Amino acid sequence: MTRTQDMQLEGKVAIVTGASAGIGTATAKALAEGGAKLLLVARREDRLKALQQEIGVGTQILSIDLAEHAAAQSVLDHAEKTFGTVDILVNNAGILRTSHHDDFDLAELDRMIAINYSAVVRSSIIAARLMKARGTGQIVNISSIGAGIAAAGTGVYGGLKAALERFTEVLRVELAGSGVRVGIVAPGTTSTEIFSEMKAKGEPGWDEYIPAMQPEEIARAVRFMCEQTGNANAARLHIYATSETF
Repeated sequence: MTRTQDMQLEGKVAIVTGASAGIGTATAKALAEGGAKLLLVARREDRLKALQQEIGVGTQILSIDLAEHAAAQSVLDHAEKTFGTVDILVNNAGILRTSHHDDFDLAELDRMIAINYSAVVRSSIIAARLMKARGTGQIVNISSIGAGIAAAGTGVYGGLKAALERFTEVLRVELAGSGVRVGIVAPGTTSTEIFSEMKAKGEPGWDEYIPAMQPEEIARAVRFMCEQTGNANAARLHIYATSETF
């Protein structure tokens, strides 16, 4: 990958979870273009290796299931062992399961909670402690505009994103004055693999109803948040597709 001349993240070390596809892949590329070194985290090692090869020097990978209780600590430990520090954490990994309560598969519930909420909370807390001790850092949690939408079939997903936003906002307050920035990027409808489970069941993905955004458009917002300096903290960015009316 050819990096741009605008290297505001030069020397920074960033962890990106869910890096094997969609917004995670685009975010990894955007941060690398800004000069950051990367630890790419996801389960699909083959995809991580391909992205590592594309981005090039300064990129490491870790294949791990973030639903495991010990995964968050393992990710942070791996980054510190490999790079010596962690400057940026982007908690992007997430899964979407939608269904009316009549049809919702309760077997999916625990994994949704583990990936969309618990893993993010664990990673954020561990990173916050490390960053606070150093007096600097950036945590970005990827939410969704669905956190504020009450639509049939979205109760679990939207509820978890709403809980994540409340946790993230409180963490920002707790870290005020510490030098650690905390923010939420909440995308609207973005064309990624997150809708693949819906499509596999013969249902249209949400990205088929309107002209959806592309992952790169969300990645630009993440990079913008990470490039804040001085006393600025871009704490909440909602990115809507131009056709969305929520």
